[in-house]
Amino acid sequence: MEKQKNTIGRRKEAVARVYISKGTGVVTINDKDYKEYFALVYLQNQVELPLKTIDALDKFDIKVNAAGGGIKGQAEAVKLGIARGLCEVNIEFRPALKAAGLLKRDPRGVERKKPGKAKARRSFQFSKR
Repeated sequence: MEKQKNTIGRRKEAVARVYISKGTGVVTINDKDYKEYFALVYLQNQVELPLKTIDALDKFDIKVNAAGGGIKGQAEAVKLGIARGLCEVNIEFRPALKAAGLLKRDPRGVERKKPGKAKARRSFQFSKR
């Protein structure tokens, strides 16, 4: 058996460390099955997307340590980590994953709060009198 590959995926404040090895399609996130960890179906689909793109749902075992951010940020970080890992396993997967837009890091983050404002752009309520 070949050595496991490890990659990292990030989104907003979430970080996912992904370990990919040849196997039977078991995906565990923080020592739980991914369907248990991500209860919402659309988040489960995010995790499966890179594997579905290359028709490899039952060919790899994936172990993930996810930390920081919210549940959606973590799901998208896992998606990026898996896609990057699959590219390391076999370079021929790259064109399909790239075409599906799975190798792009989403750079959007929270805008900083500005002085004299309630939030980043929200002003305090204005009183004419």
